[in-house]
Amino acid sequence: MTEAQSADQAYLLAHVRTPRGKASARGALASVPPLDLVVGLLDALAARTGLDPARVDDVVLGCAGQVGDQGGNLARTAALMAGWPEAVPGQTVNRFCASGIDAVALGAALVRSGQAELVVAGGVESSSRVPMFADKGPLWTDPAVVDRIGSVHMGIAADVVATEEGRERGELDEYGVRTQERAARAWAEGRFSDGVVPVTAADGTVLLAADEHVRPGTTLEQLSGLEAAFAELGASGQDELALRHLPHLKEVRHLHTRGTSPSLADGACLTLIGTARQAERLGLTPVARIAASASAGCDPVRMLVAGQTAVGCALERAGLASGDVDVVEYAEAFAALCLKIQRDLGFGDDRFNVNGGTIAMGHAFGATGAILVGACADELRRSGGTFGVAAVSGAAGLGTAVVLEAAG
Repeated sequence: MTEAQSADQAYLLAHVRTPRGKASARGALASVPPLDLVVGLLDALAARTGLDPARVDDVVLGCAGQVGDQGGNLARTAALMAGWPEAVPGQTVNRFCASGIDAVALGAALVRSGQAELVVAGGVESSSRVPMFADKGPLWTDPAVVDRIGSVHMGIAADVVATEEGRERGELDEYGVRTQERAARAWAEGRFSDGVVPVTAADGTVLLAADEHVRPGTTLEQLSGLEAAFAELGASGQDELALRHLPHLKEVRHLHTRGTSPSLADGACLTLIGTARQAERLGLTPVARIAASASAGCDPVRMLVAGQTAVGCALERAGLASGDVDVVEYAEAFAALCLKIQRDLGFGDDRFNVNGGTIAMGHAFGATGAILVGACADELRRSGGTFGVAAVSGAAGLGTAVVLEAAG
């Protein structure tokens, strides 16, 4: 057994996800409780891999809005509702938008440390049923907390970064068109078909089989005609809050629109993480080795750059430079942040979000990170690459990244 196959290594053995539905009352998944999304994926994961649930040491689920339909430790509830043995525990974690990738990182850490041999890790979010900020936490609602931390809206934070970076509206719009084109092409070529599990109603009717947000044929002319999405919010006091915390800035230029911002979505994703021994017992060929992970924090007003910081930390832990990375799956928390990391770390268009991203396909907060890990592994296999990185930024200046090494 080689060093990379030793028991202290964690492998991605499989992944499944739902399509992402539009986060609205008219969205295809709005009628489906998030619990049902996870239970359906637990069933699919077991069926596709031949997994005996009794072998699973833990279920780790990311979810950003843990109230209402998403409260009460959804990971444990879903495992029980799926009919898995009562001895299989479950935990639900929250690092805002990075929750799903954090769940994967935690699952891998449990395996590497010897505390587990087989973990199901992923995430879920139904923004249709549990809207953003529904938990009414002090970070969003307590004026004293908001003021001291500088807890601006994510869109304001994105416009702050765009302003500091000296970005222009046209280059953001060009990015928005590019991600739509790439997502449409990837779906047309069937690049997501292996991992996506259609969501069906009780009578077997297919509710959704593909990401609902993708808009084939999106043009630069269409995006250039959209109004700035966050100017009104900025004028309500958010710009003043940001500028108070960043006195070097004289203004916040509102450049992002609906076409260059992540589309809110409903969805879920699960990964199966285990040792080489467990893979052999299941008769599974590991998809990738989870080589390293890192979480990072940054200034809450610039919150969305934390994912980029986490990428740098994770690559350093893996002993890699940015030039060693063949595939980058970076949550498109607004176009300016994508352009920033591409420039700063030298990630060219040939390896950065080559199949589109969350601006085009939707951002289901707790699920996004796990979806990106699965997409990264799939693209490594498709392209023949060796190393990939997936990363997500979240509220309050948090970010997490995971480094993958192709197996075999």
